[in-house]
Amino acid sequence: MIEKWPTATRELLVDAKVFRVYRHTSRSPRTGKDGQFTVIDAPDWVNVIPLTTAGDVLMIRQYRHGNDALTLEIPGGMVDAEDRDAKEAAGRELREETGYLASTIEMVGEIEPNPAIQNNRCSTFLATDLTFEGEPCLDDNEDIEIVRVPLVEIPARIASKEIQHALVVVAFTWFFGFAAQRTTRT
Repeated sequence: MIEKWPTATRELLVDAKVFRVYRHTSRSPRTGKDGQFTVIDAPDWVNVIPLTTAGDVLMIRQYRHGNDALTLEIPGGMVDAEDRDAKEAAGRELREETGYLASTIEMVGEIEPNPAIQNNRCSTFLATDLTFEGEPCLDDNEDIEIVRVPLVEIPARIASKEIQHALVVVAFTWFFGFAAQRTTRT
């Protein structure tokens, strides 16, 4: 039977503001040998699928440094210390990145982005009953273009690789499963 590996030591390697990198020394219960493992200690994240009454998703296009490209995504970000919970963070991120508020925010799924090296979770929320409140409140390191995409086009945009962000693809996978479950319940 597989068992949890006990961690003997935990050493901070990098404090990068939005996450910390640690080196763990853990022991294999099977072999008794120690191994060193890199763990990214990151805050939880949220993704928001803002769906208009016209059936459009309010998506955002922004430059990403990791792939040195513009990406088509949904609003999202970190759960901040000031947020009561992930749902509140989702509403805050929606307002900051799009200028919209939602009177209804429902969780549609939660995942562990990469448990091999990360310890955080990413929650996806559906935001409906949207009201434009004003211009987005972007921080100094954000440049965002709002793009309305008809919901029916999302699968084709994923298939064509216009939408490639893994967490966004997972968010829509959650959403379409959530929508199907709601349809079968009513």
